Amino acid sequence: MYKYSVSILGTGFIGLCSAACFANKDIKVLASTHNKKKASMINDGIAPFYEANLQEMMDDIKAKKSELLQCLLDPVKAVLETDISMITQGTPMRDDKSIDLSYVESTAREIGKALKQKDNYHLVVVRSTVVPGTSRNLVGKIITEVSGKIPGKDFGLCMQPEFLAEGRSIEDTLRPDRIVIGTFDDRSGEMLQEFYEYFYGDHLKNCPILRMNLESAELVKYGNNCLLSTKISYANEFANFAQLVPNVDIVQVMKGVGLDYRINNRFLGAGVGFGGSCFHKDVNAIKAWSKSKGYHSRLLEAVLDINDDQAIRIVDIAEELAGDLKNKRITLLGLAFKPGTDDMRQAASIRVIDELRKRGIEDIVGYDPKANETAEIELGNKIAYANSIEQALNGSECALLITEWDDFKALTPEDYKKHMKTPNLVDGRRLYDYERFNSALPFRAIGRINLD
Repeated sequence: MYKYSVSILGTGFIGLCSAACFANKDIKVLASTHNKKKASMINDGIAPFYEANLQEMMDDIKAKKSELLQCLLDPVKAVLETDISMITQGTPMRDDKSIDLSYVESTAREIGKALKQKDNYHLVVVRSTVVPGTSRNLVGKIITEVSGKIPGKDFGLCMQPEFLAEGRSIEDTLRPDRIVIGTFDDRSGEMLQEFYEYFYGDHLKNCPILRMNLESAELVKYGNNCLLSTKISYANEFANFAQLVPNVDIVQVMKGVGLDYRINNRFLGAGVGFGGSCFHKDVNAIKAWSKSKGYHSRLLEAVLDINDDQAIRIVDIAEELAGDLKNKRITLLGLAFKPGTDDMRQAASIRVIDELRKRGIEDIVGYDPKANETAEIELGNKIAYANSIEQALNGSECALLITEWDDFKALTPEDYKKHMKTPNLVDGRRLYDYERFNSALPFRAIGRINLD
């Protein structure tokens, strides 16, 4: 018999990975989505998107304890039959770059409809990334408006930001480095903390639980993602410095910087820029939010500008290496925004392709080990799609390494020379040993020019 029952309202990366991990630890989970196809796939034990280790976990759950993970099309029913509800809806970016809270708002209304029919105390946890004030002034108020129930008395309200990195969402769910709980009141916080004490057990010996108010917890998530984005753009700014003179290698520079214990070396890898469902969206969202409050963030504006410019930089490097790229076949190795996922949202490949096409380059072939299908949905016929590395390189006159998959890391200079028409290679992720590749073929890399 399970001790906890949880409804997960939203079955994207955060929602489904959390649902699978909870069910794997003998917690009854009712996930909810309005997408019939996705619900059917989940109930059949099939992950509707690629995420490292997710399918394997769902296979195990389906084989041994399928009753612990079900997906419903009725969110009201899911809430009614559980003790804790977690809002894991997406908060996409509007055309004006501000946050779109419509999915969170509609989910709050559905929770309100359920709680109107429920007499027992129920805990609501906002896990979506939302701007400060949303949990209290949008979610809490809508639930009260619809249900007539009072927060703190009839239902609990917490905001628990997630810190999952796509490509390792399962690992990050099972072994977080901290748990932040924003609370409406002590009772809400105690209930959620007890849940995680049960779920994590001994892992909490090395994983602090930090309690605070709702608004502070909401801003923690933005503080986290904005700092990581800033580190990436900082590294890319210095990569551009490194390309101004010979004898500078950005990899060595950032290694020297990152060994400072106050900084560390994570997210200091220069390349074609960040992408994904979080960084670009969240930096824009908090920037737009602060602007609406009368404060203009010059720092975050620069972070975004530097990131977007990296697409121009890598195409410039390719033209310096291979000459005019018009009427040449150009290969992109990697389309997903990072390895370990098939997510194309805000991927650097999109910006690079747009820059290539802006310069009149139309013969573009892309290949990704996991993201070809999602890339075609995103990009359509802007490029051709190869089914293998060899096919992608065949007849190519310049290859751009965009995503640092292990499949590409294993390639040698001889592989490029064997399959390409002209083996011009630009390493956009500093994946390769510079001396080895530079001595074997026409080669350039972000953050380094040939040494004197």
